[in-house]
Amino acid sequence: MKAKRYTITVGVVVMALLSSCVKDDLYNTPHPDYGKVTVTADWTERGEGIAVPERWTVCIGDYTGEETAETHTPDYLFEPDEYRVMAYSTAEGIAVNGTTATVIADPKDADCISGQQGWLFTHVQDVVIEKDTDHEFTVRMKQQVRQLTLTIEPSGDAKDRIVSIGGTLSGVAGTFDMATGEHGTPSDVKLIFTEITEGDNVGKWTATVRLLGTAGDVQKLTGAITFADGNPLPVNLESDLTESLKDFNAGKTEPLTLGGTVAETPTEAGASATINDWTKVAGDPVEAM
Repeated sequence: MKAKRYTITVGVVVMALLSSCVKDDLYNTPHPDYGKVTVTADWTERGEGIAVPERWTVCIGDYTGEETAETHTPDYLFEPDEYRVMAYSTAEGIAVNGTTATVIADPKDADCISGQQGWLFTHVQDVVIEKDTDHEFTVRMKQQVRQLTLTIEPSGDAKDRIVSIGGTLSGVAGTFDMATGEHGTPSDVKLIFTEITEGDNVGKWTATVRLLGTAGDVQKLTGAITFADGNPLPVNLESDLTESLKDFNAGKTEPLTLGGTVAETPTEAGASATINDWTKVAGDPVEAM
């Protein structure tokens, strides 16, 4: 019997072997053992008239980077793992340490915190970074500072002799935890009222501050009304705003204006004044600073 001959094409075998090797070595990125990220800031949640912050910071694990543009692409590769992404804007008068934002002291009164800090925005989320992957994350920056305006309408025979109204508001937040959303360190903020001299609110006195929020159980206005030539003598002003500010930490993109009337401006020495009913004023007349 004639033997059969079998022909094996060497080139085909070689190509098959090469194809197998190439398939094993193919990767999606130039960093097969690590992940790379791009972080884009969404500034949609901010109040009317408030500009996008000029600078913001992003922290991912041990990495921290600053950015001035909308998108941040770290020149950094991450081990595959679970990470917490934390982003926050640079805000004048607010210091950040870890996840805690702290309002600095009032430069004119060390017993109070500043009421004129910049606009803080924050975002925290947990992510998974995989190897051989380019990730794109969006951080939706949430406004964490709210504007508060208190407007006082004096009454009584001596109201035209008022030269100043000043005091402090207690129970405002000195710290904010960006990870938990907790407002802490109840503090005082200084209030300096100025008289409105034109428009529909002539004769009223108003003060505007920016606050991280409220903290503690009580928010109380304590101050004094002084008169020209000391006649009458200064009158102590006290008012409890706890109920009026109970929801202050929600809806921070909307400025809050509260108006109240001093029931009476006494003229006798040692008298005090109070505001019992604060009402929300629609259409905040004070522009965001």
